[in-house]
Parts: sequence; structure tokens; C-alpha cells
Amino acid sequence: MIVTDFTSALTADGVDRAAEELRHVVRRTPLEFSARLSDEIGARVVLKREDLQAVRSYKIRGAHYLIASLSPEERARGVVCASAGNHAQGVASSCAELGIHARIYLPGNSPRQKRQRILALGGSHVELIVGGSTFDAANDAAREDAARTGAIYVPAFDAEFTILGQGTVAPEIAEQAGPALHTVIVPIGGGGLIAGMAVWLRTHRPEVRIIGVEPAGAASMTAALEAGGPVDLVEMDSFVDGAAVGRVGELTYPIVRDLVDEVVTVPEGAVCTEMLSLYQVEGVIAEPAGALASAAARRLTGLPPDAVVACVVSGGNNDISRYAEILERSLIHEGLRHYFLVTFPQEPGALRRFLDEVLSDGEDIVVFEYVKKNNRDTGPALVGLELEKASDLAALLQRMQESPLRIEQLPPGSPTFRFLT
Repeated sequence: MIVTDFTSALTADGVDRAAEELRHVVRRTPLEFSARLSDEIGARVVLKREDLQAVRSYKIRGAHYLIASLSPEERARGVVCASAGNHAQGVASSCAELGIHARIYLPGNSPRQKRQRILALGGSHVELIVGGSTFDAANDAAREDAARTGAIYVPAFDAEFTILGQGTVAPEIAEQAGPALHTVIVPIGGGGLIAGMAVWLRTHRPEVRIIGVEPAGAASMTAALEAGGPVDLVEMDSFVDGAAVGRVGELTYPIVRDLVDEVVTVPEGAVCTEMLSLYQVEGVIAEPAGALASAAARRLTGLPPDAVVACVVSGGNNDISRYAEILERSLIHEGLRHYFLVTFPQEPGALRRFLDEVLSDGEDIVVFEYVKKNNRDTGPALVGLELEKASDLAALLQRMQESPLRIEQLPPGSPTFRFLT
């Protein structure tokens, strides 16, 4: 591959220099074997546990490397940044250590847990400003702040020092995995992590396959690759908040285009399923973005049994209050939870007939709510059903079709589905 249009500073030597500077700042996180994933794909899958950093994500690497490079005059002006939460924690921690004031802009959908951690890490050095619905809106506000006040803008992904610092994950994986390293799977938000890792790997381990993975609802790098350059996403699902970026970086895009073998997308429901598996089997509390890589690994086929596949668990800042939604999305994705609008006649025994004639063993009602209560003759109800096996759906739908009740299935993603559920 020939790279022609990213800066000469973005080199493997630059990543090595960053690694030396960060040696006493970041943790050398473990590379842990996953028996579950290895059994699934028939190769050795290992997890790079960046969720075990002091700020629970790899973002400390790029944030600290950039902020520590500032001159005394620049430090006196303070810094400003935008983040979905993890970059902000890296900035907050670094500013507290270096005695620099930071103003941090967060989108309104940032989990409360991340906000609390930012304030805990930064203390009196941090001012938190929450507003807008996306990272990109918060980023625009941060850039305007920097232009107005003279504060130093610290990009979450699209800056040389940020990319080089984040890229220091690569030499650690290469050393820990050894010569058997076959594939590295890396989550993509704006592209800083995978860009820095790709620059180092292509120089020192060119035979290693590099796969980037995005959430299907926020696939900004996929859109950029298709368009021939960074473009703004028209719509975006912000559930995978750590990777929900509406436009990838101008610096990161050409590196990914030229050095990364493949960029894939994973549905948000599959991410949720993998989050639950990581927690229940490996004991890893991953945030949605942190489960992207291992969710993508489950799709790999045809690998040699001795090949090592390294998945970057990029972060573990997950708010416990989100687990109800995580479970819901997972069950829907796995075909185990379905929603229906059932019109019951307003007469004795109507619900009992539904239970006896439509439902079968292993099919449980998890939601039942009348959606219109002012009709004397009929009562439409939202009914959520959970199945024991996804394959049971066909028989259930057949019994519904044969029932005298009017029953409408709500397809996931439809406007009615999103409104009622």
C-alpha cells in the first residue's frame, strides 16, 4: 500500500517515541485469552484490556501525550476539548496531574457515569459543559470556545499527537501476542486509535491483518471510504456513544484508507449481546464501544487454529442504568423478544383465550399495556413476548394468524415500534 497524503510525523518511530514518553503514565494492559470466542471461531482470540486503564479507556494515551507536549505559555492558556466521555476523562486526568485548566464539552446523551468520572478525575481543574445531542455538536462548541478564548483545542482523534499516543496500543499487542499474531480488530469512532495502530503495524508487522469495526448506526468511516473522503452522516444512532462520530478525521481517513485491510459494521443489537457475554463469561464490564471488536471477531471464519486474533476492548465506562436497554436490544437482535399490537374485544375471557389459544410453553408476556382505553367495543394492547428459542417464532405467528383476534407484529426499527417500545 502506498500512502501519499498524511503527514510525515505520523510514523512508527513517532509511535515508539510516544510509547517511551507514556511509559510512566499509562498502564501496560494485559492481553487475555478468551476461551469463549476462541471456541466460536476456531482460532486463539485474545482481549487487549484497555478498559483497565486508570481512566478505563485507551484515550488517556492520546490525551496525555498531546497535553504534555504543550509549552508553558500554551499550558497557561488552558485547554478545551469535546468528547463522548472517554477522551474527556483522559484530558481531565492529565490536566489534574499537570496543573492545567480544562473546559470539556459533552453531548447531552453522555452517560451520567462518564460525567461523574470526569469531575472526579479532574477536580478543580475541570469545567464541564453539557449540551447538544451529538459528539459533533459538542465538538463545534469546543472549537468555537478555543477560537474565542485562545485555549488550546485538544482533539479527540484528529491530531498528530493524539493519533501517535493512541497508536501505542499496537507495540504492546505485538510484543504480548508474539509471532503468531494474525489479525488485530480495532473499534472506530473518529479513527485515531486504528490510524495510530496501523501506522506502527504496517512498519513492524506488515503481515498482520487489520480490521476496523464501526456500529452500524454510526458508520462514518464506511461512509468516508465509499465517498472518497470524510462526509457528514445524515442520521446517526448514538447508542454506541464512544464510537458515535458523525464525521471521521481528515488525518485519520487517509491512513485507514491506505493501511487498514477492512472496515466492517456490527448492528447495535449484536454489540449488546457481546457486552452481556463479556460480562457473564469473561467478567469484563465493557461499554458499547468496548464490545465492538469482539462482536466483530465472532464473524471471522477460516482462520488457522494457531492464529492469534487480538480484539481491543477500548473502554469500560458503562452506566449500570443502561443495562435494561442493553438487554432489550440484545433480546430483539437475537430474535427472542417481539412486540405485537393485539386488539381484544371488550368481553369477559378475551385475554384468557389469547393465553390459551395463541401462547405456548416457553412464551412469556413481558409487556402488556392498553394503548387506547376509550373504545367500548375493543381494547388495543401492546404485548411484548419473550421466546425460549428464536425458532419458535414461526409457530407463534401461525397461531396468531389462525386466531380470531386482530394481531399486528411491530417490526424492529419501524416508527410504530420506536414510538411504543
